[in-house]
Amino acid sequence: MDEFMKKIIDMGATSGGKIVLAILVLVIGLLLIRCITKMVNRRLEKSKMDATVKNVLGKIVKILLYLVLAVGLIEILGVPMTSVAALIASGGLAVGLGFQGALANLAGGFLILIFKPFKLGDYIEAADAEGIVRDISIFYTKLLTLDNRTVLIPNGDLMNSNVTNLTAEPVRRIDLDFKITNDIDQDFVKSVLLSAAEKSSGVLREPAPFARLTAVDDDTYIFTVRGWCDAASYWDVYFDLIETCSKALAENGIDDPEERIAVRLVSEEGDGEE
Repeated sequence: MDEFMKKIIDMGATSGGKIVLAILVLVIGLLLIRCITKMVNRRLEKSKMDATVKNVLGKIVKILLYLVLAVGLIEILGVPMTSVAALIASGGLAVGLGFQGALANLAGGFLILIFKPFKLGDYIEAADAEGIVRDISIFYTKLLTLDNRTVLIPNGDLMNSNVTNLTAEPVRRIDLDFKITNDIDQDFVKSVLLSAAEKSSGVLREPAPFARLTAVDDDTYIFTVRGWCDAASYWDVYFDLIETCSKALAENGIDDPEERIAVRLVSEEGDGEE
């Protein structure tokens, strides 16, 4: 027992100083990393770089600082770097196989940074998800859906799928279809819909709104209304245009064939009861 305690004391005497020094370096290093990252982020905010690039560069700088601190702690504790390198090399294959998905996401993150298919604030559709881009990290991209859900998409999946950027252009086009009974004058319906589109809030005058007969289905005419609007106000204008056109059709006595069939059925059933 005495020999065991003596060995513990000797080990503490020889390694205790290194452990205390490592703790001090760890505390000071974490404080320095916090200060440096704040300084880097301030510099990036003042620069004219894209917001996505700023975000990713800030995270890369932070990771590199942590790696430098880890290497310094290993040196202080007296662990031979050759042993560490050998350990990393021997485990590299296993780690690579185990983290194939993570490496693909990492590569995808850098490709997004380089090619910039979208940026923070864009509304995109990709990998069976859609929403506003809230964050682009090294491994994942965070989307916020219209119903306020957060979706995390691996960057590898993003780079291997079709990405539709709905806000890349300053204006977007709204397409609406209206079914009309075929016993009403086509030119009259066209003028009603076109006038409603022109009066609808948010619809741009250039390019001009469009209203035409685009299809015929049995005893039904299908009229298409198209209007351009600012991309940022797409959904507001979309719903306003539906309301404006629907009200204009109703005010001019233009029926939806499905509503007319429903009325006829109700009328026939009523006659039977009488």
